[in-house]
Amino acid sequence: MNRKTALAAAVAAALTMGTVMVASSQSPALASGTTANGAGFQAMTSVGRTALLEQAEKDAKGLAKSLGLGPDERLLPKDVLVDNDGARHVRYDRTYRGLPVVGGDLVVHYGRNGKVSSTTWAHEGAIKVAGVTPKLSGQDASAAAVRSAKHVKEARTTNLDTSQLVVWAVGKVPVLAYRNTVTGAGEAGANSREAVLLDAASGAVLDQYEVNQTVSGTGNGVNVGQVTIETSQGGSGYTLTDALHGSTIVYDSYNSPQSNPAQNARTFSKSTNSWGNGSTSSRESAAVDASYGLAKTWDFYKNTFNRSGIRNDGRGAPAYVHVDNQLLNAFYDDSCFCMSFGDGSSQNGNTPLTALDVSGHEMSHGVTAATANLNYSGESGGLNEATSDIFGTMVEFYANNSTDPGDYYIGEKLRMGNGYLRRMDNPAADGSSLSCYSSRAGQVDVHYSSGIANHFFYLTAEGTGAKTIGGLPHNGTPCNGDTFNGIGKDKAAAVWYRALSTYMTSTTNYSAARTATLQAAADLYGTNSQERYIVSKAWAAVSIGTALPDPGGNPSPSPSTSPTSSPTGNPNPGNALTNGDFEQGATGWTQSANDITNSTQQQAHGGTWYAWMMGYGSAATETLAQNNVAVPASGTPKLTFWLKVTTQESGSTAYDTLKVNVNGQTLATYSNANASAGYVQRTVDLSAFRGQSVSLQFAGQEDAYLSTTFLVDDVSVG
Repeated sequence: MNRKTALAAAVAAALTMGTVMVASSQSPALASGTTANGAGFQAMTSVGRTALLEQAEKDAKGLAKSLGLGPDERLLPKDVLVDNDGARHVRYDRTYRGLPVVGGDLVVHYGRNGKVSSTTWAHEGAIKVAGVTPKLSGQDASAAAVRSAKHVKEARTTNLDTSQLVVWAVGKVPVLAYRNTVTGAGEAGANSREAVLLDAASGAVLDQYEVNQTVSGTGNGVNVGQVTIETSQGGSGYTLTDALHGSTIVYDSYNSPQSNPAQNARTFSKSTNSWGNGSTSSRESAAVDASYGLAKTWDFYKNTFNRSGIRNDGRGAPAYVHVDNQLLNAFYDDSCFCMSFGDGSSQNGNTPLTALDVSGHEMSHGVTAATANLNYSGESGGLNEATSDIFGTMVEFYANNSTDPGDYYIGEKLRMGNGYLRRMDNPAADGSSLSCYSSRAGQVDVHYSSGIANHFFYLTAEGTGAKTIGGLPHNGTPCNGDTFNGIGKDKAAAVWYRALSTYMTSTTNYSAARTATLQAAADLYGTNSQERYIVSKAWAAVSIGTALPDPGGNPSPSPSTSPTSSPTGNPNPGNALTNGDFEQGATGWTQSANDITNSTQQQAHGGTWYAWMMGYGSAATETLAQNNVAVPASGTPKLTFWLKVTTQESGSTAYDTLKVNVNGQTLATYSNANASAGYVQRTVDLSAFRGQSVSLQFAGQEDAYLSTTFLVDDVSVG
């Protein structure tokens, strides 16, 4: 039951540039790699992986029935990972009457005995929509998308930009929708693209985002030194085809548009096997950078996590350099399974964006698309961007290139005025990124909300305090004043990769990311491990949750804005309510929707069950009530509960509300204006009802646009 409004996009951000002189070699076959047990997964051959996916496809129909899915739904196996102990994790996409379900993905976890142990959902339960015949025509949807575009100017559609019918299951109630792409002038240049999601009945905008994100700045390029790249020999010459890394080919796009980088593309070929001259005067120099960076990224994933390429199938994605004109951008596009690199613009001295951490960043967007497929807007979009920053940084460390040493600065080779594009140790230093979680994390640009996860990763790896890394000053400054040591970048990366590939889905938000990484740390190092403890402290240090108890028995000193789960059971033994902590499910409560849940997509205040109200993103009402509640006859009786509000709204106007009604009288009202990073304790005076038996009701109401979620837990009357 996930209600977060965002849409998947396999796209990325621009980072850096560089030049090289090269030597080269050839390899006729895919390297076998190592057998290192990175992130707890077995290495798989492409044949073995295919066999497991084929078995998953055979199991899909029976599995769908056992999970309670409807007859119109179909599970499509997307990926499979096998733990060292033989447990499996199979990731599925969903269709409904043949239409893709956006936000319908799930991961089914099998134990060593081959039985299903649990399921991680993007949208929990069966999908139901009124029908698959749209009221709005595809032509009208395209026109509406053009009118609604807010990320590009003078929006238009082309023959490549068509309306696609989908089922939108990111909100609380699935709806039939159109997914459109429009083109216009934006931050990525004259051919920027924006995705627009529209309700197929009303034409209301469900979500929109710029497909190819970009960066502005100034810089004069970077020289990564003389490197070795893999090429192939055929006929009378050589090409930039890397057979050692899935036959990855680097093409000269010859200024083809972003929407179709292959339009004018040509292979790089020559009779000699020396490439580039270290400057932009040779078109080969940018290609050398890309080839070297993509190979190092491939090797990092292979030797660290036993992952063979973007989709773990041993197949390399084509890469295009010299894309478009004056393009200050680089991006991965899952629709063409390809990467594109621009030549920069006057803003950065027309330096190609083809440096090492660019390649690591962009190829990692492909890995994200092949695994969790995190929606590229809202909080999940920030996690998507952070994942590429995290692994782009890890590639830089892995390459161990003396001219570009590893550090936690993003885009430090852009030679921008402040020396970087983003900093993982102190994201807010750029003046825009978020270092600490806040209720507006889902509303800012994904490159800025990524700062929260970047900061978490740095603190997990390096801990707090000042240090010099890669010749650059770093200072891990937590949001809560805590101090602690990190677990090292390799362990931190293993936790993040396992969480991404095993426990995150397209709709994962920051709270769910905390849950996913804690589970990943438990899998890898143990539930009571120091590593898991530090992961929890790092999340608390960016204002998400509180630290777990020290595994040595010492209480954690770190404060936080959001309490952690308390032991299962009623927190107030004198509670006049039945099942006030919801740990017995819906017992004692009457609900208009299935709001009482133990879904891992949100976090309970105490135990594992809570009430998840509203979050539709459309006009809706809900009630959660309990009758015959005996208000104490003496003292100052009160209603106490914990409330967490997250919203897509902005400002102080109350668009969406949650009212507390007693015997039909409204005693308190909370709204989107009460958004909070964590749970906040709320108290309502019940003195006017002293000694009475009353009816208690939580009543939610949401307007027609933008969602607000109200999480309620640990309710007591006493």
